[in-house]
Amino acid sequence: MQLDLFAAVLDEYLQSGSLSNESLYAHLGRAGAVQPAAFAQRTAIGASGEQHSPAKRRVRWIQQTLKAMGLIERIPQQRGVWRATTKAKADLTPAQPKVVLLGFHTELGIGIWGNAVDVLNRIDEPVSLFLTSPPYALRQPRAYGNPSQQAYVDFITSTLEPICRTLAPGGVVALNVSNDIFVEGSPERSTYREELVLAIKSRCGLALMDSLIWLNPCKPPGPIQWASKQRMQLGVAYEHVLYFTNDPHRCKADNRRILQPHTPAQRRLIERGGENRTAVNADGAYRIRPGSYGNATAGSIQRNVLNVSHNCPSQRALRAKTDALGLPRHGAVMPLKLARMLVEFFCPPGELVVDPFAGSFTTARAAEDTGRRWICGDKHLEYVLLGQHRMQPAVA
Repeated sequence: MQLDLFAAVLDEYLQSGSLSNESLYAHLGRAGAVQPAAFAQRTAIGASGEQHSPAKRRVRWIQQTLKAMGLIERIPQQRGVWRATTKAKADLTPAQPKVVLLGFHTELGIGIWGNAVDVLNRIDEPVSLFLTSPPYALRQPRAYGNPSQQAYVDFITSTLEPICRTLAPGGVVALNVSNDIFVEGSPERSTYREELVLAIKSRCGLALMDSLIWLNPCKPPGPIQWASKQRMQLGVAYEHVLYFTNDPHRCKADNRRILQPHTPAQRRLIERGGENRTAVNADGAYRIRPGSYGNATAGSIQRNVLNVSHNCPSQRALRAKTDALGLPRHGAVMPLKLARMLVEFFCPPGELVVDPFAGSFTTARAAEDTGRRWICGDKHLEYVLLGQHRMQPAVA
């Protein structure tokens, strides 16, 4: 089933305010959602054999579906004129269980409206990278919903089970999870993350390769109660990206794809042929000999602390577009720079990246920009509509 026309109809109401049916048909034709000539074509429909336009009937069926969902409404005393409701501009519309609809596509990927497990169960080709930032284990759920700490391990492992069946040999599973979850009413940190790692190993059969640190200098102050008021904790500054694979010896990650520029000091050291001294450090664990570090290389190996600010031009542009469309903003976004780095490190060019909690479709944008194929989905229609706009040329 195609969500393209469904999304296009709702998009027209969100952008135009109110539209008569004839105006809607014209808008859809100009946008390329339906060939204009299709609205003029008529065929015999029903037992009476009356002539009708199949294209117009499809649009009117979508109107009735949107009405039933509370997303559009008739304007009183104006025949055939509809407008978007307040709900369409503020609330989130979840997909029905077992229903998976195509929202949009590019040459490299597809955006899907559907629940995470339903999306993953439809994938029947090898997946090289499963990269996602799933909902955090928060006590106060955000608009898109969050599992509790108690349910979190089951929530994640049950989501991973279908992807493990299609994960290519050496494929990577990477999860961005919060480090700032506390036992309720206490400064004690939750051990949910450690429990999650053990469960993924035992229940999903995945090997932990690393727990990357995403250092975010723009992270807001917190935890307020335990750092700012009680002073028992330090201010938070990082999150984890848990990095697993099903075959450590054939892992598809390759740090040569994200080499960093040499510092001026490193370049000078290479240019002069390396060290000219002899030294022994750390009780012999590290030895420096003449010529050490003198080989010319393409760059420095990226450290496993990723210093990436949340201040992202691409996300700012998307927020402006979101506000202009009157759609709800996503409450948790990943900077595009971080997503690009992870996609390039974990996945070879041309292979498949999957994210079933797409949110603002940052994984999709990163995969598209770097030449990877992608399948990304979200359970909320509004975020799929935003994803469609996100796939317009990105702001670097």
